[in-house]
Amino acid sequence: MARRGRQGTSQPGTQAGKKKPSYIPEILLVCALLIGIGIMLYPTISDWWNDMHQTQAIATYQQAVSDNSAEKNQEMWDAAVAYNSSLPRDKGRFTMTDAEKAEYESLLDVTGTGIMGYVEIPKINVSLPIYHGTDDTILQIAVGHIPGSSLPVGGLGTHCVISGHRGLPSARLFTDIDQLNEGDLFTLNVLGQTLTYQVDQVRIVWPDELDDLAIDEGLDLCTLVTCTPYGVNDHRLLVRGHRVDNAALAVIDGDAVQVSPAVTGLVVTATIVAIGAVVVAIIRLRRRMAK
Repeated sequence: MARRGRQGTSQPGTQAGKKKPSYIPEILLVCALLIGIGIMLYPTISDWWNDMHQTQAIATYQQAVSDNSAEKNQEMWDAAVAYNSSLPRDKGRFTMTDAEKAEYESLLDVTGTGIMGYVEIPKINVSLPIYHGTDDTILQIAVGHIPGSSLPVGGLGTHCVISGHRGLPSARLFTDIDQLNEGDLFTLNVLGQTLTYQVDQVRIVWPDELDDLAIDEGLDLCTLVTCTPYGVNDHRLLVRGHRVDNAALAVIDGDAVQVSPAVTGLVVTATIVAIGAVVVAIIRLRRRMAK
C-alpha cells in the first residue's frame, strides 16, 4: 500500500516554505540614525528655537513701546534716571531689600514681562532681550540686568551691568563676547532710544571682585559679564564700554550679516529630509536583497 504524505507539510521551493524577511535590522538602523540625528541637530534646533523666541520678545517689546504715548515713555525714562541718581556708590548696592527689589522691578517694565530693553552686538550677530534680574530661568533664554547696577538709560555717573551665559547647548547668548576687542561697539535699546557703547576694557576677574563695576561720576559705562574660561566658569569676563555718539554705528568694522531664524529652520529641515531620504533608500535596498 502506498504511504500517504503528511498533510500540511510544505515542499521545498513552495511559497509557503519561504522564510519571511526580518525587518528588525532596519528598525534598529532607523532608531540609531534618529538618535544620532537628534544628538547632532539638538544644539542647532534649540538655538534656532531660542532665537525665534528672542526675536519675538524684542518685537513685542518694540510694539509695546510704540503703543505707549510719548509722554508715558518719557515718564518711565525719567523715573529710571531718578532711580540711577539715587543709587549708592558703594558695593553694598548689589544686595537689595525686598522693598528695593520691588521698586527696581517696577521700573522700565513696559510689557509686564520684565523686559527693560534689548542689547545688540553687531560684531557677533547678537540681539537679546534684557530682563530684570539674573535668575537662572532668565539666563537660560536671554540676558539679565544685574540689580544694583544702573538702569540702561545712560547719563554721566551711571554704570549698567548686563549678565549672560555662554556655552549653553540650547542657546548662544554671550558665548562669543570673548571675541570683542577694544573699539568694538554694542548698543542698548530702551524705550525707543539707542545708546551706543564702545569697548574700552576687557578683563578677567574672580566672581567677588567688583571694583571694575564701580560707578564713575564722570563716565557713562556699560559692562557685559559672562563666565570664563569656557567649560570651567570659575572667573568672570568683563567687557566694558563707554558711551559714544550713535553716529559711530555707521563705521562698524565689517558688514556682519545675521542669519534669520527662518533661514536656519530651512537648513535644519533640509538636513533632516536629506538624512531621511538616505534611510529610506537603505531600507528599500535591504528589502530587495532579502527577496
